[in-house]
Amino acid sequence: MPTKYVYEFSEGSADQRELLGGKGANLAEMTRVLGPDRVPAGFTITTEACVEYMREGTEPPGLEEQVDEALAKLEERAGRRLGDPEDPLLVSVRSGARESMPGMLDTVLNLGLNDRSVEGLARATGNERFAWDSFRRFVQMFGNVVRGIRGERYEDAIKAAKRDREVKQDTELDVDALRELTGTFRSIYREETGEEFPADPREQLRHAIRAVFDSWSGERAVAYRRLNGIPDEWGTAVNVQQMVFGNKGPTSGSGVAFSRDEVTGAPEPSGDFLIDAQGEDVVSGVRNTLDIARLADELPDAHRELMDILRTLECHYKDMQDTEFTIEEGRLYLLQTRAAKRPAQAAVRFAVDAVEEGLLTKPEALLTIDAAALDALLHPTFDPQVDYEVLARGVAASPGAAKGEIVFTAGAAVRAAGEGREVVLVRPFTEADDVAGFDAARGILTSEGGKASHAALVARGMGRPCVCGASDLEIDLSAGTVSVNGTTLSEGDRIAIDGTTGTITVDDVPLIEPEITEEFRTVLAWADEVRELGVRTNADTPADARRARQFGAQGIGLCRTEHMFLAADRAPKMRAMILAADRDERRAALDELLPLQQEDFEGIFEAMEGLPVTIRLLDPPLHEFLPHPADVERDVERARIEQSDDLQELEHTLERVHSLAETNPMLGTRGVRLGILHPEISEMQVRAIARGGRAVRERTGHAPHVEIMVPLVDYERELELMRELIVRTAEEEGLEDYSVGTMIELPRACFLADRIARHADFFSFGTNDLTQTALGFSRDDIEGKILARYIDMRILDRSPFEAIDEPGVGQLVRMGAWLGRKEKLDLKLGICGEHGGDPQSIAFFAESGLDYVSCSPYRVPVARVAAAQAAARIRAWEPD
Repeated sequence: MPTKYVYEFSEGSADQRELLGGKGANLAEMTRVLGPDRVPAGFTITTEACVEYMREGTEPPGLEEQVDEALAKLEERAGRRLGDPEDPLLVSVRSGARESMPGMLDTVLNLGLNDRSVEGLARATGNERFAWDSFRRFVQMFGNVVRGIRGERYEDAIKAAKRDREVKQDTELDVDALRELTGTFRSIYREETGEEFPADPREQLRHAIRAVFDSWSGERAVAYRRLNGIPDEWGTAVNVQQMVFGNKGPTSGSGVAFSRDEVTGAPEPSGDFLIDAQGEDVVSGVRNTLDIARLADELPDAHRELMDILRTLECHYKDMQDTEFTIEEGRLYLLQTRAAKRPAQAAVRFAVDAVEEGLLTKPEALLTIDAAALDALLHPTFDPQVDYEVLARGVAASPGAAKGEIVFTAGAAVRAAGEGREVVLVRPFTEADDVAGFDAARGILTSEGGKASHAALVARGMGRPCVCGASDLEIDLSAGTVSVNGTTLSEGDRIAIDGTTGTITVDDVPLIEPEITEEFRTVLAWADEVRELGVRTNADTPADARRARQFGAQGIGLCRTEHMFLAADRAPKMRAMILAADRDERRAALDELLPLQQEDFEGIFEAMEGLPVTIRLLDPPLHEFLPHPADVERDVERARIEQSDDLQELEHTLERVHSLAETNPMLGTRGVRLGILHPEISEMQVRAIARGGRAVRERTGHAPHVEIMVPLVDYERELELMRELIVRTAEEEGLEDYSVGTMIELPRACFLADRIARHADFFSFGTNDLTQTALGFSRDDIEGKILARYIDMRILDRSPFEAIDEPGVGQLVRMGAWLGRKEKLDLKLGICGEHGGDPQSIAFFAESGLDYVSCSPYRVPVARVAAAQAAARIRAWEPD
């Protein structure tokens, strides 16, 4: 049997998302739920066809015939033929990836029009203006999408037409103006391509389908996938659907409607619409839209039907819905529904309300939240106690506050971010090509568009503050200025925006750290009920430890002791210890460091109030605490010239610096090797831990549980020797409640984890170094020099330091966990690399049987929810 590449809407369902794409699967599901009279008919070309097209560079065999067959059925059902000169069937050709990629892929509307069919459409509808308005839109979209003609050429022609006829709105252009404008657009097409605009509807359809396939590999789509972790090999489906028209006059319109407020999550529908317009007018951001509540005044019957449908779809999908609709002469049609992309606070509010309403269970509600996006709840906001002058207001499109220098292009935003400057991207409206600028900018500000515009959708998806539709702003991109109410700002001037209120100011308003809302606390409490994976924090100071406790950390999974030696009052003492001529001199220096280290531990133990604290013994090579050799050489040379008294000491320092130098220090004398070669260093640290714990117990009554971790172990004998040292020293100091373990961060340790486990009470996988040593990547070098190229060439889909490399490094973790538990069933297993705060990696660790993850303090809430989601998914897979 030949591969089936085309499915009618009536053949599909929501569970065919991988094959039909999100849009195609939902169109099929809506057809079943709402009925075929509410969803215009059509068919879907599968993602498999796109994948085959990308692989071979041409349409797969049999696709054209299957499209012709499906089109014939659509024509029969509609009672009209595509491009018929008397009463033409028109179709839209739209993308539909498995995961929503708003604005990143291409769409063509009104396909099927030519010189003859436009006249037939005018006669059949009795509306000549509508027919020519549809034709000029089609020529414009086809030229832009299919042939890549810049949109500005068409927009400039529209502005000229309005100027010539002294009107302000597109809807005020009469039939003659639209006919003339269509001719202008076709001339633009001819100038740009050297070809006449295609008149054959079948040729138009073939080109449009190919353009949607090609858009999957377009620069903006690739950039979006990189930022959102969407695999290149998925491809996009193509949906061919009978057109319904929102541009037929005052009883028609188009819009976007959310089943709940997409910014706050409040249980009131929201959205934008325009009368006498097509959907592209609403989502492009070129026209300022009307709030969906106004639809009740303009077209009350359609508004009432829409509200009922939103409730139906939300109950059916059990999630907040984002819909696209068209009203054609009073008749409401649904063109799309999908789970609404929403900022973190809206996701949290919806989850809580949905459980209270009985729509979802707690585990189901947790699964509706994008755990990674919860980080946005920890973004700064304007200080409410500070007064500031409001420069202008716009639509509150994506929450959070941001301030920075004004830039007017995505490229400028990317360059500024690379230089470490904070910027706000300011544009009349944004387009899909600006997506890289969204990632680089602190916030986005536009003078046009509404909550459904490209800028709003992408900003919410990325967690960037955004203010849209600030219509008082006059933005001149060519001059590089923005003017409002007599104030003119240029690129580089500072501006601040509040995406929660829609406020814009030039005042330097202080930003304050956010507080966790009651709804967020409720979600976190549910997460703690559901999850099985513990969540600890990486903290090196009492302040970090206290902050992590506030965010719900269940202990410290990694306390890096080396950071304590870098403070200004510690560095000279640490340097004296390293430069000591013999062991006695080194011990004397360590005696000075011990009380300082003890003081650090006491602060951390007090902050954690009896929760477990994993302390990693000194890990980096000693030369990191010494000055750079070139600096010491300059000091020696200067001392010789000046005949300084410091010359002998400086020469000794230089000699010691050179003696400690290593070709590859990150694989040299560090970690456990340092403790074995210089045991007095590890002994001092264990004494500081023991004395600090005893002091806190005596002072507070809370006896800390200390987990002493030996880093970079390769051989079981290394850990055996260090364990003997730790136990002996702990007994001398009277430390009772402690355990000894190791950081697993070398491939050999994973291969021989059963042997190492004989001497360990716990393993903590250090996935940062394990990734470096397993993949042979230097993190600093790959991020700056290799990663972008590797992603472009599809060697990697994202950084292995951002999400765990499951097939490689991930399997090492699983091997180490399995072998360790095989030797010692009660071996505690954790992970303390950066991956401990990544939701995708957390799911992998939960499936791998680890006991806890450890991450930075601000990622603790994210990890709690991600761990609960992992548990909910695992239980859903388990048989009853």
